[in-house]
Amino acid sequence: MKGEAAVSGLLVVDKPAGCTSHDVVNRLRRVYGTTKIGHAGTLDPAATGVLVMGIGKATRLLAFLQGTAKEYRAVARFGMATSTQDAEGEVVSETPCDLSLEEIRRAGAAFVGELSQMPPMVSAIKIKGEALYKAARRGEEVEREPRAVRIFALEIESFDPSSQSAAFYVKCSSGTYVRTLGADLGDALGCGAHLTALRRLSVGSFKESESVPLADLQAMEREEAQGLILPMHDAMRDFPRRRVDGDELDDVSHGRELVDVQPPARLGELPMLNVKRSGDRPAHEAGMTAGVPVGIIGPDGELIAVYRRSPKGLKPAAVLI
Repeated sequence: MKGEAAVSGLLVVDKPAGCTSHDVVNRLRRVYGTTKIGHAGTLDPAATGVLVMGIGKATRLLAFLQGTAKEYRAVARFGMATSTQDAEGEVVSETPCDLSLEEIRRAGAAFVGELSQMPPMVSAIKIKGEALYKAARRGEEVEREPRAVRIFALEIESFDPSSQSAAFYVKCSSGTYVRTLGADLGDALGCGAHLTALRRLSVGSFKESESVPLADLQAMEREEAQGLILPMHDAMRDFPRRRVDGDELDDVSHGRELVDVQPPARLGELPMLNVKRSGDRPAHEAGMTAGVPVGIIGPDGELIAVYRRSPKGLKPAAVLI
């Protein structure tokens, strides 16, 4: 039936440059013959790499994936700042510089940890109901609040002295703007910078090694393309799981709460890297487990719901049966 997916699950797409994330959604709707497709986190048009898609019922699971850590590889050119913090914008300042690899690495080390980052005007964040980039197109500057993000690793991999360009790898929390990270690194070095390339390497444990180029998908017959869809339960592979049967299965089918029999003492290395603060530490480091998704698995091994931890037990967030 039109609008309904014959198969529900996840698809890891390698997005090419030159198209928006919504363009990818539209193209895949034609490939799979359904309107029920969404993505777990936008990539800029010029950016490439991992875009996790949900098809059919799996669109209800994308919100849980959006909070996972991300990995990127980017190239920053120092000595030139732009209005968009990437090569698409207008040059707003040029500062002659003669940096070295060692200088950039020293400056980069200071960015590892929790940062306060100002969202760029070209972002999709909404202020008073309007996305910032729409105001930016009108030449307007909107007052906005900085947000807490976390950089888990920042490695300067190479440097070209002739172009004053550095390639770097970053692992960061959800909500981090890598273009802003590059611009802030340039400011720290006193010369400004902008990104000339950006590629997303992973969303949680979904890596570029399992991604499929968009052009390949568009060239496939529908049956072949459906064979690449990952099962629904893969959406929860980075999170705790709970198998249910009997009375608990009946509770889940009716959307009732469950007793949390084995809540973890702390989140540890879970990719759900929530940076809401508790005292002076991010929530995932402070051992706070409330709100963490838990995949509920039925007797047949299939994902039947996602619950969230609360102080009083597990509460339903998405029931799929």
